[in-house]
Amino acid sequence: MTLRIDLYFSFRSPYSYLATPQLNALRDQYDFEIDVKVVRPIAVRIPGFFKQVNPLWPPYLARDTWRIAERLGIPYRWPRPDPIIMDVASGEVAVEQPYIMGVSRMGAAAAEAGRGFEFAREASRAIWSGQVENWHQGDHLAQAAQAAGLPASLAGEDLSRFDPIIEANETAQTAAGHWGVPLMVFNGEPFFGQDRIEDILWRMKGAGLKER
Repeated sequence: MTLRIDLYFSFRSPYSYLATPQLNALRDQYDFEIDVKVVRPIAVRIPGFFKQVNPLWPPYLARDTWRIAERLGIPYRWPRPDPIIMDVASGEVAVEQPYIMGVSRMGAAAAEAGRGFEFAREASRAIWSGQVENWHQGDHLAQAAQAAGLPASLAGEDLSRFDPIIEANETAQTAAGHWGVPLMVFNGEPFFGQDRIEDILWRMKGAGLKER
């Protein structure tokens, strides 16, 4: 029997990006599927978040994500542009967020079409790998959609109807037991962080996970 996990995913999260190649490799090896639940970044969901965060956290995050990417051999660079529009010095986050909402809506549409993980993998690679400049312009997201098995025209559609679905995902994420991403949930048990992938794999094996 094919097992399933929920993956709460943000396109602004470097840890979400770093999780995708690892989960993709495991999904190729083991008989389980991944249901992506796109959520907005915490900076957008919680007004004033970066005005209150410990100042040691951002530089530690940068160091930590760089070394994880180096260890795993995953191409990585902070996105250009950042998926959210904010003043880094002040922590002020803009009210309008066209970049992150555009790709998040595409992710929710992809999930509805049964290609959520594939789009998360391809779009986050375009955003975070350092191989694409101005990922939000041109046909970069259209190419990500095509690579995920979706029509390229998805990138040009008005997908604002998916906003309630994204908000519902955020409610479900909280109900699952955590607020951060990537959050993986199996049989109601939450596993937070790309460093918990081995733990959820262990739990699924205990539930009868088989190799493909």
